[in-house]
Amino acid sequence: MRAVIFDFDGVIADTEPLHYEGLRRTFAAIDITLTEPDYYANYLGFDDRGCILEALRINRRPVTEPIVQDLMRTKAEAYLSSIKDHLVIFPGVREFVKEAASAYPIAIASGALRPEIELILEQAGIRNAFRHITSAEDVTKSKPNPQPFLHALAGLNRQLADSALPPDACLVIEDSLPGIRAAKAAGMKVLAVTNTHTVQDLHEADAISSSLRETRLAELRTRLWPS
Repeated sequence: MRAVIFDFDGVIADTEPLHYEGLRRTFAAIDITLTEPDYYANYLGFDDRGCILEALRINRRPVTEPIVQDLMRTKAEAYLSSIKDHLVIFPGVREFVKEAASAYPIAIASGALRPEIELILEQAGIRNAFRHITSAEDVTKSKPNPQPFLHALAGLNRQLADSALPPDACLVIEDSLPGIRAAKAAGMKVLAVTNTHTVQDLHEADAISSSLRETRLAELRTRLWPS
């Protein structure tokens, strides 16, 4: 193990309830009902664009780029307004991130928008721990496509030109099945945390933890990269 790449929503930040509420309000304005069970079962792991496209498809609504952009803008405004009033870092995340950054180059690969990520990391005092951030604006394909993780790896490698990282030297930390599949498609090892899904839902990961507060990097390295 030579690098750690974190998902953001559901791993670092407990933002899924805020994402759900922002999408619920956005869809309600166009007479689409989104329930909480439906969100967690069918939308978790997608970026905003993916969620909106899926909702329009399921509800047989017209899909045009102006419609999608307008809905994305409405949802982003609602979400940013919410996170300004909440510190949403999961317990133990600060300590885990600082420990990881002291031993490895670390990055984020997320379907969230960059202003959302930056704001929460700054609020938590851990922005400077990350050498690279891949956000929704940086890729054309979202998870379960491997592009976000490969983009993050390329970002780390630009800073480590004399010691390039291969995909199989990276540990990804995820909380959703699309994210696990994206990381595996990129050739990376995956730790899943059960912040938003059950152990059964996340069984395709290489390792599973109840929280980062209970996770020890040294143990993971020994387990997943045996000598």
